[in-house]
Amino acid sequence: MVQARGIMLRENVKTIGHLIRLYTNKNATMNGTDYPEGNNSSDYLAQTTMYLPENFTYSPYQACPEKLPYMRGLISINMSEISFDEIQEVFSKDLDIEPGGHWKPKDCKPRWKVAILIPFRNRHEHLPIFFRHLIPMLQKQRLEFAFYVVEQFLLCFRIKSGTQPFNRAMLFNVGFKEAMKDVAWDCVIFHDVDHLPENDRNYYGCGEMPRHFAAKLDKYMYILPYNEFFGGVSGLTVEQFKKINGFPNAFWGWGGEDDDLWNRVHYAGYNVTRPEGDLGKYKSIPHHHRGEVQFLGRYKLLRYSRERQYIDGLNNLIYTPKILVGRFYKNITVNLIPELAPVRDY
Repeated sequence: MVQARGIMLRENVKTIGHLIRLYTNKNATMNGTDYPEGNNSSDYLAQTTMYLPENFTYSPYQACPEKLPYMRGLISINMSEISFDEIQEVFSKDLDIEPGGHWKPKDCKPRWKVAILIPFRNRHEHLPIFFRHLIPMLQKQRLEFAFYVVEQFLLCFRIKSGTQPFNRAMLFNVGFKEAMKDVAWDCVIFHDVDHLPENDRNYYGCGEMPRHFAAKLDKYMYILPYNEFFGGVSGLTVEQFKKINGFPNAFWGWGGEDDDLWNRVHYAGYNVTRPEGDLGKYKSIPHHHRGEVQFLGRYKLLRYSRERQYIDGLNNLIYTPKILVGRFYKNITVNLIPELAPVRDY
């Protein structure tokens, strides 16, 4: 099975990436880049020259261009820890950030309205780093955006083992439903909190959805683990996400939910796009917490992706959220248990 092979491949991708990196360094060109003379170098240069010049002016009454001069390419990645008090200070002069991290440009009309959904549990040190990095990038792209942190809450007295496995997919479904109550968003981006884009030309607009943004992750040596890999950072339009019935709710623990989403997207007749060249590079913030348990039942569920698509997802989800609106994001806290997403026989 494709998904099973893909998950197994991830275990070996670091070794493969190491060998490729050794070869690349050995054959580095004299120009000091990773691009040899010829087609690859030309293609890369062509990408960089398509952006508007510094002296370009545009009207506040027209749609914002998609390739603005503010988007300069490579971003300096700062993964040092920072407190929320310090983040408040960093953005203290930015009075245009509204509650919930809602921001839109004033010098042009935003071409796209984008909701950023972040699944969350026990990663408090990552959130300030994430906002320090993402807010300036999205502002440069002149998108209208807001952040929704969807947090899995634990009611220990109901769970004898002391912990319920993390359900990333169900959190995304909850976040989607809550985000739709606020703004008529054009698309939704499903964004892990520990993934930081390395290039601000990795455009978070909605024009090429469904889209897998995090095509090259440093922890995989910037190699796509397998063609159907759809994890880390992905996006769909609101219409597309509704049509595929959202994420599956049945994946408790690590692994499988992104592969199921890939299946749903393709069963609905969509094709996934990815950023060109190195635009899809991301760095992963090191984890301070033990990893989530693997979901051992993922292979069986993936075999029945098509049968489950329209009985498990947005349409069978029941939840009661606790909502708190802060300066940089709306926090949606939910207690998740399997009974909140009943699935009939298939």
